[in-house]
Amino acid sequence: MLILNTLAPVFLLIALGAWMQRSRFVSPGFLKEANRVTYWLGLPALLFVQLAQTLPAVGAAGPLLLTMGAGTVLVMLLGYGAALLLRVPGPVQGTFVQGAFRGNLAFVGLPIIFALPDVTLAGGLTVRSATVIVVAPAMVFYNLAGIGVLLLSQHEWGAGMIRPLLRQLLVTPPLLATLAGIIFALRGWRLPTVLDHTLTALGEMALPLGLLGVGGSVATLKLAAGWRVPGVAAVIKTVVAPAIGWLLGRWWGLEPAALQVVMILMACPTAIISYTMALEMKGDEALASAVIVGSVVTSLGSLALIVGLF
Repeated sequence: MLILNTLAPVFLLIALGAWMQRSRFVSPGFLKEANRVTYWLGLPALLFVQLAQTLPAVGAAGPLLLTMGAGTVLVMLLGYGAALLLRVPGPVQGTFVQGAFRGNLAFVGLPIIFALPDVTLAGGLTVRSATVIVVAPAMVFYNLAGIGVLLLSQHEWGAGMIRPLLRQLLVTPPLLATLAGIIFALRGWRLPTVLDHTLTALGEMALPLGLLGVGGSVATLKLAAGWRVPGVAAVIKTVVAPAIGWLLGRWWGLEPAALQVVMILMACPTAIISYTMALEMKGDEALASAVIVGSVVTSLGSLALIVGLF
């Protein structure tokens, strides 16, 4: 029942979002605008309030950050190896690799972890606070690495990459909200009741609205003709990546609850924004969309296993 109660609401909301878009229950641009509201307002409010309400032992999240970072780099290298074995053309390799490592942490990972018991880890952080601290820098790394692999596949690596990389650091609301929440808590400040209730209400809308947006985005994607290449990328993202996270976590001695967090985050399906990035940076949009859809399907089994085993 734990698996059903944890995962079913997440994927049912994704399915509902897809139906809303397909059936034209909402206008074509509604869920796209909802995604924008969630990314710029709802998610930052959720992250800020989660951290500002308690004094976080930030250092306790270090092992999780290290595991996520090292695991993601290994998955990227594995993605390049798989692309070479599959003879993926050079200009398309960036799209393949991005799909293999860039997970939807905010709108799939967070809802699943927030549905689990919020136990306290050895360092004093709760599971939810530790997850928030890990997710924000991970999203920034995904943004920077996503730009990097897409440009590298076009042989545009050089000084011209500096500006878009720096821009990502300055305009990433989840990261800015996380830093603000940590500073706020470390200073011992307390939010006025009216502001606390406002931000809490704003944050509570982020996860369900984000999941509806994911479903609506999936419903509008244009799929590739073949499934061999995107299927491999999807399996790397949702099956191989959490296995790597498990190996690294066990090696570094993560406790079970922290190890589960890492594995859930690494098993998340490919982020919808990878399609937008591929579209804007001259990648293969059909491949990007097929990887996203494939990873949503394959992540069901992986996430169910991870939730059920711990």
